[in-house]
Amino acid sequence: MESKILNKGVYVATTEPNSGKSIVSLGLMDTLIKKGLRVGYFRPVIDDFPEGKIDNHINTITSYFHLDLKFEDSYAFTRNEIIRMKNENKDDEIFSRIIRKYKAVEKRFDFVIVEGSSFTGEGSIIEFDINILIAKNLAIPAIILASGVGRTMEDFLGTMLIAYDSFRDKSVKVVSIIANKVEARNQQWVVGELEKNLSDDLVVSAIPMDLALSNPSIKEIVEELDAKILFGSSYINNLAGYYSVGAMHLPNYLKHLKENGLVITPGDRADLILGALQANISANYPSISGIVLTGGLLPEDSIIRLIEGLSEIVPIISTQGGTFSVTNRIGMIKSQIYAENTEKIALSIDSFRKNTNVGRLTEMMFDVESKIVTPGMFQYELLEQAKSVKKHIVLPEGVDERILQAARLLIKSNAVDLTILGNRAQIEDKVRSAGVDLDLNAVHVIDPLHSDRFDRYADTLYELRKHKNVTREQARELLKEVSYFGTMMVYSGDADGMVSGAMHTTQNTIRPALQLIKTKPETSLISSVFFMLLEDRVSVYGDCAINTNPTAEQLAQIASSSADTSVAFGIEPKIAMLSYSSGASGVGKDVDKVREATTLLKEIRPDLDVEGPIQYDAAVDLNVGKIKMPGSAIAGRANVFIFPDLNTGNNTYKAVQRETKALAIGPIIQGLKKPVNDLSRGCTVEDIVNTVVVTAIQAQDV
Repeated sequence: MESKILNKGVYVATTEPNSGKSIVSLGLMDTLIKKGLRVGYFRPVIDDFPEGKIDNHINTITSYFHLDLKFEDSYAFTRNEIIRMKNENKDDEIFSRIIRKYKAVEKRFDFVIVEGSSFTGEGSIIEFDINILIAKNLAIPAIILASGVGRTMEDFLGTMLIAYDSFRDKSVKVVSIIANKVEARNQQWVVGELEKNLSDDLVVSAIPMDLALSNPSIKEIVEELDAKILFGSSYINNLAGYYSVGAMHLPNYLKHLKENGLVITPGDRADLILGALQANISANYPSISGIVLTGGLLPEDSIIRLIEGLSEIVPIISTQGGTFSVTNRIGMIKSQIYAENTEKIALSIDSFRKNTNVGRLTEMMFDVESKIVTPGMFQYELLEQAKSVKKHIVLPEGVDERILQAARLLIKSNAVDLTILGNRAQIEDKVRSAGVDLDLNAVHVIDPLHSDRFDRYADTLYELRKHKNVTREQARELLKEVSYFGTMMVYSGDADGMVSGAMHTTQNTIRPALQLIKTKPETSLISSVFFMLLEDRVSVYGDCAINTNPTAEQLAQIASSSADTSVAFGIEPKIAMLSYSSGASGVGKDVDKVREATTLLKEIRPDLDVEGPIQYDAAVDLNVGKIKMPGSAIAGRANVFIFPDLNTGNNTYKAVQRETKALAIGPIIQGLKKPVNDLSRGCTVEDIVNTVVVTAIQAQDV
């Protein structure tokens, strides 16, 4: 029975250049395609390529397996692009593009093989860490590959174990360790040593050195020497398995010929040329792969005519260099696998299949279910979720440049429809003066004071608030405030949600929502959370913006709402009810309140995983959690943090944000019938974009 595919990708990573990643990519691709899967291929970073050319690795895979995948869709960056962006501190943009392009491939295929970078050229020293972070941000397991060429056993094993620990330390699941290019006599020993030092839940393999895979083809030799092909162009994919220099008389030279050998000789040695060609068709001598003519010398015309008349021929190429230098240059070629060399591709696939437990490896790749939500993936999923059911959001603060910049990005992303409130002439002036590339025809611009909705909204507002002694005239005055007008749009169904606060206080934003939209029937309390996008995870903090000193009952309600919000945004909640004490050790009214809130939460929401009271360090650090809360399923694993009061929560989120450079999305308001969210007056354009996208997603559940 086929394994259920929980995971849709695997990251093939290496520790060094020339490790032979292609053998793994080809072997996996062949294995999965034969299982009937549609398999995609993606490379986050590729080497720079000449204009008019494409990357060899991508061309080989896509051509040989006939993948329906355009070249530009199969990679994210060239090496120079990523180095430039790293130097400009644009790490967020790097991972955002990689995730976006990977997910586009993932949508089209059943499984995706992601091949890491090749460690060549400038910037290679940072590539190992980048590969780990890419695998983590893509939330896929890794296969680690290393080459045994030129390494002592101690050094080789140490390198692989360090690589394994490095991936695990970043919470990347390693499904396989592959030692490539090891001596055949050491194959089983290497596997045994690795298995002794690694956990049991991965596949350990060793692939012996195959000289045929290391030998260059005639085509590669032609490219390296800038040689001219004289004969046998249809056989230029022949592999040169052995080099022999023709510098002696023919009878002696024939003794040095070996199977698939490459003959290197000056171009005027007609005797050696003809002798090698005759030996190639003789049953008594080995076949040769080709002939390299050196010195820029060509055989005489009579010899050329003789060669042309032969029924069987091998590639004969001519180059300008001397025999000695040409031989050295050929010996230095780092052979690659390319699309036309089907013989080498077949050898690679066969070697992978023979030396790897492909059945168990594929089962493990399919069975990995990552529950870690990385910041980059979280933001990508937010955007995709918003696009799935497009909603209409109103932005009341239309003359703020940040709002206009955010509107430009949101319209470009096609994630939401937007209404911007304000005087159109003033907004147009701001767009021009600030140089914002926003087409105002792509959004709705409404001036509340001159809107044909004003009278209708004013009458509705009066009816909703007359029991609070609000007069018709007062209702009209309130509606002149953009926050009230925007809230009335949401209340009336003319918009699905509102985001405000860049120029107004929290009270200006929240008060109209409480008065008009009101809370959901199942809750009497509004609260807030921040999504804290840390380096390697997303945490949820509540309440850090609304409730000053909540009671135990209110804390339980905040935790319940925060859990629901987490689930709505793809985070499986593990709730920590925070206090200055962990477990039963602490005393005092503050810790007692948290203890009572935890008990209440467990009663009203037995479906939730919750621990409390618990200190922050015990909630996030496994080692501390084991000491302070032994046996707890939440300690060290929490992702939803409920603070005991606003003072603690607000200061903590700001401290974490500033000290760790985390991105804080929020506050996200919970408990309203329709979504209205508040911005900080110090918000950035990115903050606005994220909050609008979150608001649109909240509106999908209304």
